[in-house]
Amino acid sequence: MKRRDFLKAGSSVSIPLMLNGFGLRAIPRNMLAGPMGQSDKVLVLVQLNGGNDGLNTIIPLERYSQLSKVRSNILIPESKVILVEDGIGFHPNMQGLKEVYDNGRLGVIRGVAYPNQNRSHFRSTDIWTTGSSADEFKTTGWLGDYFSMQYPDYPDNYPNPEHPDPFALTIGSIVSETCQGLGSNFSLAMTDPFNLSPLPEGATGSIPPTNYGSELAFLLEAIKQTNAYAETITEAANKGSNLSTLYPGNNRLAQQLKTVALLIAGGLKTNVYVVTIGGFDTHANQTDATDPTLGEHAELMQQVSDAIHAFQDDLEKLGVDERVLGMTFSEFGRQIASNDSFGTDHGTAAPLILFGSCIEPGFLGQNPEIGDEVMPQEGVAMQYDFRSVYASVLMDWFGISQEQVEEIFFDGVQHLPVIAGCATTSVFDDAELVTDLKVFPNPVTRQLTIEAGLSQGTYRISLFDHLGHELRVIASQRFSTGTHRLLVPLDDLPAGSYFVHLTGSTVQQVRKVIKF
Repeated sequence: MKRRDFLKAGSSVSIPLMLNGFGLRAIPRNMLAGPMGQSDKVLVLVQLNGGNDGLNTIIPLERYSQLSKVRSNILIPESKVILVEDGIGFHPNMQGLKEVYDNGRLGVIRGVAYPNQNRSHFRSTDIWTTGSSADEFKTTGWLGDYFSMQYPDYPDNYPNPEHPDPFALTIGSIVSETCQGLGSNFSLAMTDPFNLSPLPEGATGSIPPTNYGSELAFLLEAIKQTNAYAETITEAANKGSNLSTLYPGNNRLAQQLKTVALLIAGGLKTNVYVVTIGGFDTHANQTDATDPTLGEHAELMQQVSDAIHAFQDDLEKLGVDERVLGMTFSEFGRQIASNDSFGTDHGTAAPLILFGSCIEPGFLGQNPEIGDEVMPQEGVAMQYDFRSVYASVLMDWFGISQEQVEEIFFDGVQHLPVIAGCATTSVFDDAELVTDLKVFPNPVTRQLTIEAGLSQGTYRISLFDHLGHELRVIASQRFSTGTHRLLVPLDDLPAGSYFVHLTGSTVQQVRKVIKF
């Protein structure tokens, strides 16, 4: 087998060596080379596999009349919605998250997606885990890129006295692609920290100075490293404890998060944990035919809400809550209109939830723009690029520089206020301001006028269609302080719904436009 193929296979399946079936996997090699200091902060990623319906999760009550026209068979009755703020409510099964919100431990970023949304599960998941653009194909994950910057010689000579613990853990059987480096995944996969039997290392004798010998030496070293990490994981599990009594026993996500809290409490210095819950591809039976508050999505909302509620309660009782930031993500949202099978099809943007004692609580962004007329297959319009969320977490939570963030994502990535109440290390200037974004006439037939009051800064103004495709960049430049007006010919566009996006390094606004 060629070395390149061997490494590729290792990065995709993480070398299929199991510890008595308990899912701790060996680590493939990285070809890079000078470690830097390790943060004591922890990021917990909660992956919602399948594409979550954000409109039945965070319900925009001020758009209720519009939603009732296009998704009446699945729309949560207004009287059953948990009111959070004026015009905003939670799914009725999210009472646990409502309590987290009331305690100032929950933040919601609305309309998170990326330009030119891909509605394939596989491709869109790939984009979210790598942090790439829609037309870019990366083989490394966004957290793998971060770890590679910090520990470029990994996995050679790891673990070591300075870094005895794994940098990332996936609670499950397959390592997360978010942590994939250039040929080496920084994550280990495990299910039960108390049942990590060592992999047999065996006696090899002399290793021949051939390609085969090189690969054999690599494999043996990977097994040795995996066994060493298994010892530290089990040691932390034995030292740790869970103090919350809120974990439901029949909730797999809650049990994953319970394991994460146990390991953190036991002193494991792992920076990233990834947990997963599936079932969000709700094309049919998203809700019960007779009661929209019941059904598959309602059960998922109950599991997610109860799990995060218990986890946050546990962290606070354990006294480690200010070290932990949680974040949900899903590959896309669902379409605005429901289908005839009491479900929804693949869409565009959805809300992203942050939780923890150090997050900026409340809602970021506006309720989604939903008109009286909804185009076929129309999704919720993007307000924030998901890479802006990632970049803000890396800077404000893990303290990496703006230059490093832009190297991972793109120049001028937007900074969002995701952290508050704990020390941050952001290098962005949050002085930009959009006083008001106006689009007129609306509806429009030939020429659209865009008007906005801007503070000095660099802004990008783009036009998107109802499927989330960026059709044209109207302006991408530095503006002086003042009111600016742009004229945009629309003669070449067919009738339909469009969205004007205005984005700066720290601000954004979206307006819907109807073209006749």
